[in-house]
Amino acid sequence: MFKKKVLWSTIAVLLIATMLLGACQTAAPAVEEPVEEEPAEQTEALPQGQELANAYAGMYKGTVVTMAGPFTDQDEVVFNDSIKSFEDKTGIDIQYTGSKEFEANINIRLDGGDRPDIVDYPQPGLLRYAVEKGYAIDMATLINPEWIKTNYTQAWQDLAMMDGPNGKIIGGIWARANGKSFVFYPKKAFDEAGYVVPTTWDEMMALTAQIASDGDTPWCIGMESGAATGWTMTDWIEDVMLRVAGGEKYDQWVKGELKFDSPEVNEALDYIEEIWFNDAYVYGGRAAIPTISFGDAPKPMFENPPKCWFNRQGNFVTTFFPEEAVAGVDYSFFYLPGIKEEYGKPVLGAGDIYAVFHDRPEVRAVIQYFSTGESLKVWVEQGGAILTHNDASLDWYVDPVTRGVAETIRNATTFRFDGSDNMPAAVGAGTFWKYMTDYVSGSVTRKEALQAIDASWPTQ
Repeated sequence: MFKKKVLWSTIAVLLIATMLLGACQTAAPAVEEPVEEEPAEQTEALPQGQELANAYAGMYKGTVVTMAGPFTDQDEVVFNDSIKSFEDKTGIDIQYTGSKEFEANINIRLDGGDRPDIVDYPQPGLLRYAVEKGYAIDMATLINPEWIKTNYTQAWQDLAMMDGPNGKIIGGIWARANGKSFVFYPKKAFDEAGYVVPTTWDEMMALTAQIASDGDTPWCIGMESGAATGWTMTDWIEDVMLRVAGGEKYDQWVKGELKFDSPEVNEALDYIEEIWFNDAYVYGGRAAIPTISFGDAPKPMFENPPKCWFNRQGNFVTTFFPEEAVAGVDYSFFYLPGIKEEYGKPVLGAGDIYAVFHDRPEVRAVIQYFSTGESLKVWVEQGGAILTHNDASLDWYVDPVTRGVAETIRNATTFRFDGSDNMPAAVGAGTFWKYMTDYVSGSVTRKEALQAIDASWPTQ
């Protein structure tokens, strides 16, 4: 009897243990072997680069790209409006910081290691310092080089090539531009008079003589600008230098390698004097030029009948035109014609160039985006921006005059920045302005003015 009880007890224990083990196995989740995930498949690359495509696929959502530049006040507002759509589509936060002291402070920041991801330079001369120091990254490593060739004319590509520590690199990509090689005229009155827009320098001078023989004054010229009086003449010299000496000689002149009292500069002044120093050609005569504000100079064009007909100036001068004047109706412009055929159609102006200082996927995506006209389309449509990109539609521009200016800048065979802006400040914003004013007023001769400027050039 005792043996049977032990046997049944043993069987019962075994049954209970089996039940408990089954319960535990049921409650415990199955442990799966780790499976290595396949990497996310990349989206098809865009012409600008793979990273831009990845950005639109949301791969960089939540990342931040810092940017610094000179845009402040309304310009900063419009710039942020322009990039908002890209930020919304990609989730990348482009944090732009504008400063009115940008030019004075940016090199200090770079030297101190406080480098934004992207910097917007209002002139290439300032960027060259960063390229020479090896701070800026070659755009050819960030953007598909074939896209750069496709979307920028050779003139803009050449202007972006700079000398780095290890050779030439593409220092940046161009965004906005403005031009100065334009002659504005009162279109409605011009057409009614039966005049025809000139396409060569000789045609322009023939029309100048015709207007004078008709009893009117052809040119509206003023160079008064407070402490900056004289820059109107320096712009004329720079524009004509490009037409008689070409871009290479122009660059030598700006660097101080070609003297002011050189045959090239003197030849440019020969062409200018033919207009400026002929009292029959200039409103108020030569003596009035230094006393007339550059902003007031074009206003007589809008009197009825016009008291003068031509004002050579940058596209910004339209802000000084009467508010009621309608672009394409009351006024228009023509390109200041070339002089020597071998130098093509040069344009004098300025522009914004973007450089990169940190290489991350989201930074690449942003700079690839900035290489497209779409990046500033909103600014163009609101007015105030002219783009360098070939893929920017001319239909985006708000009026026919701005559209024509944009087309002229885009098609320039040579583009150069304002020479006085790139010369040493003591010359470009000092003696060049001063002695050109003295020269026009007649207080010094041309030779005295040019030799005085040469003598003022800083020694190395």
